[in-house]
Amino acid sequence: MPYFSHPSSIIDAGAQIGDHTRIWHFCHVSGKAAIGSNCVLGQNVFVADGVVLGNRVKVQNNVSIYTGVVCEDDVFLGPSMVFTNVINPRSFIERKNEFRNTLVRQGATIGANATILCGVILGKYCMVGAGAVVTKDVPDFALVSGVPARRTGWVSRSGHQLVFHNLQAICPETGEKYTFDELADTVHLLNVPS
Repeated sequence: MPYFSHPSSIIDAGAQIGDHTRIWHFCHVSGKAAIGSNCVLGQNVFVADGVVLGNRVKVQNNVSIYTGVVCEDDVFLGPSMVFTNVINPRSFIERKNEFRNTLVRQGATIGANATILCGVILGKYCMVGAGAVVTKDVPDFALVSGVPARRTGWVSRSGHQLVFHNLQAICPETGEKYTFDELADTVHLLNVPS
């Protein structure tokens, strides 16, 4: 089944949109954007030229995704969260040649009203708390919150906070096992139960 677009939305010629994607009221998808399959764009979403959204990406209401942003599969963008693409914008200086790329890795979640400064990488399955301001890279599985955002914990792929005992943790929902590397300050998924 091809994608669905509400009649109030504008899809510019050339936009690539995957099957089963749903685009709701008052959205605008630019002609050089690429959106995967089974995505959902809520009301009043803007997708600029050069943006890439993977499969199963969910974009909540009032989100603008600017040139330079790439979201891998299964990313969640919360209501009214903000991306930037220039580090020092001025209305009277043209800086389109200074756009910085932002990569949101597979399964990452960005909470409502969070702001993501350009040029950062949000790791796989990380979770950015509502209202956080992310100014630097976020590791895989990290839970960050605050202004500026700081790591306050770790989460599993299904979004549960991980509690480590002897550097090991188990997701209460899936049974997946995780290990904490103290030297690298990172978390790794050990297994995926069948």
